[in-house]
Order: sequence, then C-alpha cells, then structure tokens
Amino acid sequence: MPDEFRHPAIDKSRLPSRHVTVGPERAPHRAFLYALGLSTEQINQPLVGVATTWNEAAPCNISLSRQAQATKKGVAAAGGTPREFTTITVTDGIAMGHEGMKSSLVSREVIADSVELTMRGHCYDALVGLAGCDKSLPGLMMAMVRLNVPSVFMYGGSILPGRFKGKDVTIGDVFEAVGAHNVGKMSDEELHELECAACPSAGSCGGLFTANTMACVSEAIGLALPGSAGAPAPYDSRDAYAEASGQAVMELIRRNLRPRDIVTLKSLENAATVVAAAGGSTNAGLHLPGIAHEAGIKFDLHDVGEIFKRTPYIADLKPGGRYVMKDLHDIGGVPVLMKALLDGGYLHGDCLTVTGKTIAENLADVRFPTSQDVVRPTSNAMSPTGGVVVLKGNLAPQGAIVKVAGLKTLRFAGGALCFDCEEDAFAAVEQRCYKEGDIIVIRYEGPRGGPGMREMLSTTAALYGQGVGEKVALVTDGRFSGATQGFCIGHVGPEAAVGGPIALLRDGDRITIDAVSGTIDVALSDAELAERRRAWTPRTNNYQSGTLWKYAQTVGDAENGAVTHPGGKAETHTYADL
Repeated sequence: MPDEFRHPAIDKSRLPSRHVTVGPERAPHRAFLYALGLSTEQINQPLVGVATTWNEAAPCNISLSRQAQATKKGVAAAGGTPREFTTITVTDGIAMGHEGMKSSLVSREVIADSVELTMRGHCYDALVGLAGCDKSLPGLMMAMVRLNVPSVFMYGGSILPGRFKGKDVTIGDVFEAVGAHNVGKMSDEELHELECAACPSAGSCGGLFTANTMACVSEAIGLALPGSAGAPAPYDSRDAYAEASGQAVMELIRRNLRPRDIVTLKSLENAATVVAAAGGSTNAGLHLPGIAHEAGIKFDLHDVGEIFKRTPYIADLKPGGRYVMKDLHDIGGVPVLMKALLDGGYLHGDCLTVTGKTIAENLADVRFPTSQDVVRPTSNAMSPTGGVVVLKGNLAPQGAIVKVAGLKTLRFAGGALCFDCEEDAFAAVEQRCYKEGDIIVIRYEGPRGGPGMREMLSTTAALYGQGVGEKVALVTDGRFSGATQGFCIGHVGPEAAVGGPIALLRDGDRITIDAVSGTIDVALSDAELAERRRAWTPRTNNYQSGTLWKYAQTVGDAENGAVTHPGGKAETHTYADL
C-alpha cells in the first residue's frame, strides 16, 4: 500500500487484542493467525469483529453475508483487520403460531451472550454487527453496550413490498388472509397467489414491524450511521453503508468513542420517541429497557410509556397505516422522521452518535420533504400522542402495552374468555367460539410461564381476517408481533406463572381497557383477588430441561425488559478495559 494511503498506526497497549498478538508469550496465538493467512502487519492492527446473523432460515438474513464482505473491506481500508463470525437467529415469521415461537425472545439473549463470548474469547478490539430478524437487532445492540468496545450497528435492510390485486402487501397480509380464508372470504387459489407474491426479495418484513422498528431505533439511539436503516436489502446502497460502517468503527477506535458514550438516558428517550412517532412495534417496550440494562441505566416499561404519552404520531406506516419501509426510504429515510421530531422539539439534539457528531449535527443538512405524506410534521400529527401506549391497573400492576396506531376506538370493555395457551385460543378463534365484545385472555405465555413469551400474530391476524379485529380485544402476558393489528394488549405483568392477576381471571370477569387514560382493570375487589390467589396453584410447563428451562430460571419481568443477568449496575469491569 502506498504510504499516502496508510492510516496512522493505532497503539494496541490498551486494546484487548494485545492479549493475543503482543509479546513473545503470544507466539502460539500469532501462529494461529498466520495460519489464517494474516500478515505481520495485519496481526499488529486492531482486530475488529464483524458479526452477522446470516442464515438460510428466512429472507431477513440471507443478504447479510454479502454485506459483511463490504464491511470487512471498509475495516481493512481504514487500517483494521476484520474477523467475521456469525451467530444464530430465530425468524419470527416461521416460528410464529406454534411451539417454535418460544425460542424467539430467548434468541435475543443467546445472540447477545454468544457475541460477548466470541469477542471475549478472541480479544477483538471493536465490533460491527449486522442483523436482520426481529430479536437479532436488539441482541447485537445489547452486546455492543455490554462489551463497550467501539461498535457500529447496521441493519440488513427490509424486503421489497409484494403486489397482490394491485396493492402493496406484506407478510402481515398473509397472516390475516388465513382468517379471511377460514370464514370463506378468500379462496384456496387466492391464498396461494398471495403467499407466493407477498415476499419478493431478500430482507426483513416490510412494514413497521419489530425489525424495522428496531432499525429506526439503531439510528435514533446513535449506534448506526444516519440513513443506514432505510434502504431495502437488495439495493446496492446497502453495501456502501456496510463499507462505511467498517470505516466508521476504525475512527471510533482512534477516538476511543464507545457505546456507553452514545447510549445514555437521553438517547434512549430519543429512541422511544421515534418508536412512538412512527407507531412502531410494542416489542420496543422490551428491547429498549433491555439495552438500557446493559449500561446500568434504569429505563423500564413505564419510563418508555412516559415518552410515548408526550410524542405525536406522525408516520403513516403499516400495519396501522398505509406505507412500508421502502416508502420511508424513498423520501429520505429515518433522518426525515428524526428531522421532523427535532424541529418539533421532541428529540435531544446533543446526543453523540457513531459519526462522532451529535444528532443535531447529523441532521443539520436534512430537509423535510413537503411533497409526501409518509411522514407529517409534528404540527400536523395524526394523533397528539404516540402510536403505542403503556397501560397500568389492577389487572396489570407492572404494566402492559398496546399499539393504538390505526385504531378507531381506544376504549374497550367486555367479559373475559380465558385460555391457558395460545393453541387453545387459536383453535377457538378458528371455530369462532367467541362473540363480539369478548376479551380473549391468553395466559401462561409470559417470559417464565411460556417459557419464552410467545408472540400471538397467528391469533390476532386470524381475528382481523375474520373481520372482528376491533370487535373483540385480546389480553396476554405474552407478546404481539409488530405486524399485529386490533385491540391487543401484551406484556401484562406480573405474568400468570408467578400468580399475577391475569392468572386469577375467570370467564365472564368484566375487564375495562382505556388507552386514553392508560388503564387496564378487572371489576374485582382486592379482597376477591386475594381470595382467588390463595386458591391458585402454579402450573408446570413442559420445558423442564434444556435452553428454555434455563431461560425460565433466570429471566426477569417484562416490565424491566425480560433480562437474564444483573446488567451494568452490577459490573466490576467492562470487557473493553481488560
């Protein structure tokens, strides 16, 4: 390499890789690195982990290997030595509606833990993480904050919208079509045509479901390059963002700018603001506290809810709205949404990002486009409060969460119709064993009770497809997909497995949900609840060994992010300082 293109050498005396590359005692370690084809110069450079969640399970992850190669080019061009590795994902769309969904939320912890172990074991100095499926995004961001080495996150990109009968469609439409087919509103042939057309490319689910919600979070929280969340997976521009991410992480090493310099209480508030403004997935109510926990910051479901209350809803995105992530990208991407919020006074503009600049500096040259209706200015919001609401009451003393984006009514009251697992509820919905005005309760699906806190998209989508999406409500201690529509309340805590009030409900109990006042209550006195609790006995689930058993022993309440270890507050060191 000509001298004029060389980057100044980085002193490794305080970097983790000194433990495997520096000094005569590390000759055996270097021998392994030489066996990989590395030169002495490359061994003497910072070692940068390039982690992806590539696999052949679903379109969400299939392009990540390609993007990793571009990331590695960026790292190498900027004076680093990239070391690619992969970790697992569980793809929610395929895991949905059966026992496989118990693996989904657990995979977030396995991803974070496995990235931590790989980084620690090989003494990598920095991390670029590329993710596609829902839980892989927060899993990688949690690992970055936990390790606290210079890090850049990059989303693999969304899928292109499908076309069916002249309209854009997403995977959410296919789940709803199952319900429509069940009641005779769609033929076998139409259902097959839709399933073949809905997912036309690589990339994550196209609406503002969980993956795209957390992709928006990655920019809002400052861990991703501005604009990197928006481009669909097949676009060549994704490779340019990947290469730029690799270069950016090398600059972070030089500046010693770390994730905990970026992920602060104010940046978490920014992230929650973007979720609310966009009508994002309720799963953000788990993942933002999970990320905060890694840094030792208190930011629980109720803190998230306070941000939701004061944030206007301004992005018309599916499932509550009309547009998909590609449409947001076409008008300028997440920076346009953030610019609208910053101009309206809803973002902390002084938060640092992986560019080395603040949010306000990153957005200084962004112009809000007026000839579009995907994102509105805050002065012309679709609603004065966010598209997601946190509830609390005697049925959910630890809180619950509901997406209200697109809902016509924000209050619901009815009698409970109780089921102790999702399969029983789905079977009842298929047979239409409910009546309008019922509140379907699905319990023992919480983090401990499931175990694994399943999403209920199959059931909620079937209801919507049957035409009763807002004529019945659904309450669970489990979760909902970001693609869920209708009056669906999740994350009810305490969960049934620990004797929370949801475990004590009986068919016909009167439940009142008010997403305006933020309450969820059952018409039972404290004395009646106490009497029922005395008669309640815990249930035993079928997972008495293996990963799901292990998860159930360590996982905490949904209120605090369903985390599995003590977090940043308990640390005596961070990996980056070893």
